[in-house]
Amino acid sequence: MHTSRKVRIAAIAVAGSLATASFAITPAAAQLQEPEIPGPTTTSAAPFTTPDTSDCPARQTPPPPTDTSEEPRAGESAPEPLPVPDQPVGGPGLGYCGLAHADDAPDAPSEISAESWLIADLDTGEVLAAKDPHGRHRPASTIKTLLALVAFGEIDLGRTIVGTQEDANIEGSRAGIGPGGVYTNEILMQALVLSSGNDAANAIAQQLGGVDETIRKMNEYAAELGALDTRTATPSGLDGPGMSSSAYDLAVIFRAAMQIPEFAAYLQLDQIDFPGYPADPELPGDVDRPGFAMGNDNVVNWMYPDSIGGKNGYTNAARHTYVGAAERDGRRLVVSVLKAENEPHPVWKQIADLFDYGFRVPEGASIGTLDAIASIMEAQSRDESPALSPPVSAADDGLTSPPSPSSPETGQRVLIGAGGAALIALMLYVAIRAGRRRNR
Repeated sequence: MHTSRKVRIAAIAVAGSLATASFAITPAAAQLQEPEIPGPTTTSAAPFTTPDTSDCPARQTPPPPTDTSEEPRAGESAPEPLPVPDQPVGGPGLGYCGLAHADDAPDAPSEISAESWLIADLDTGEVLAAKDPHGRHRPASTIKTLLALVAFGEIDLGRTIVGTQEDANIEGSRAGIGPGGVYTNEILMQALVLSSGNDAANAIAQQLGGVDETIRKMNEYAAELGALDTRTATPSGLDGPGMSSSAYDLAVIFRAAMQIPEFAAYLQLDQIDFPGYPADPELPGDVDRPGFAMGNDNVVNWMYPDSIGGKNGYTNAARHTYVGAAERDGRRLVVSVLKAENEPHPVWKQIADLFDYGFRVPEGASIGTLDAIASIMEAQSRDESPALSPPVSAADDGLTSPPSPSSPETGQRVLIGAGGAALIALMLYVAIRAGRRRNR
C-alpha cells in the first residue's frame, strides 16, 4: 500500500468518529453526485433487515424517482421500459430475484443493504453469488465505465482540448475544468474515473458527437455487450428519463473495461496533477486558478487492501452504487452493488464483506456467467418457446433456498415473449457487432 493511501486511511479513521454532517456536502441541486464517504452508520429505531427482493420489484424499471430530473424534455415522452428477455441473461441461475449461490458455497453476508448485488470471477466470468442481479436501478456514476469504453475506442488520449463554460457549469460532481483551461484527453479520462468528474464527462461527450450522440453510442455499446438492462440517459450518470442498469450489467461492462490497460491503470492511481485555468478577461479582478493534486475518490481503494480499482456513484434517487475489482492470491473478483445505504455499516465495508465472501467461495461454484452474448446465443440455440418461460428448478441449478417454482412469487424473472423473433434478430445483430468491435 502506498504511503499516501495510508495517510488517507488514518485521516478517514479520525473523520469517522465525527458527526456525519462534518463531512457531508449540502446538495446544491436535487441530485447531487458525490463519493460514498465512510462514517457513522445510520441509526434507526427498527433493527436492520436485508431488503426483500424476492417478488422482483425492479423487474422492469427502477423505483419511482425522487425529483424532477427524470421528466422528459418539452415535446418528448418518457421512454417505454426496456424489454425483459424471456430467459435471464447469464443463465437460468440468474433469474431469481432473491439471494442465490451454489450449494457448496458458504452463506453470504447478511448485513448488506444493497437492493441488488453480484460477485463474479473477473477473469473466468463465473458468477459466484448474486441478489436480484437483473433488478433495474439507477447506476449513478458507475455508468461512467460505459462512457470510458466508448471513449477509449474513439478519442486520442494525447489530444488537448480547451475547457468551456458549459463544462464548468455542469451539474453534480466536478473535476475542476474551467473555461480556457487546456487539458489532454488522458487527463480528462483520469478525472472521469478518479474524481467522477461530470465536467470531464461533458468534455469527452463533446468529442464523441455531443451529448445525445454519446448517449446513443453508450446504449449501442451496452447492447453489443449483452447488457440488456442498461439504458443511458446522461453520459455522466446523473438521473434522466429511462435511466437504468443492473448489478449484472455493471459487472459485464466493468469486466470489458478492465481489458483496456489504461483504464485498469487509471483506477489504481492515488492522485494526478490537474491543470488550472486562466482568469476571465471579462471579469475585472478575476485571477488565474492554479492546478492542484486530484485524489482518487474510490473509498474502497483506500480502505480495502485487495482493491485493484473501481467506480462508485451516488444520486439522491440511485443512492450508493459501486462496481470494482479486488485481487487475492492471483484470483480476481468483481463486485457490483446498486441502491445501497450506509447501514448497518458504511457501504465500503459492505463491499469489502462481499469481496471477502467471494474469495471464500470455491472456484467453479458458479450460478451463471458474465459472458452475456454467449449465454444469449446459447438460450436461443435451444429454440426455447417465446411464451411465458417456466420457472427453473433449484435442483437443476444447484441454487440454495430459492422460492418454490409453484409459488406466484417465484422470483423468476420472466416476461411474455411477444416479438420473440425480433429479439432473436437483435441478439444476432449485437453478437456480430460485438465480434467486429473486438477485432478492431
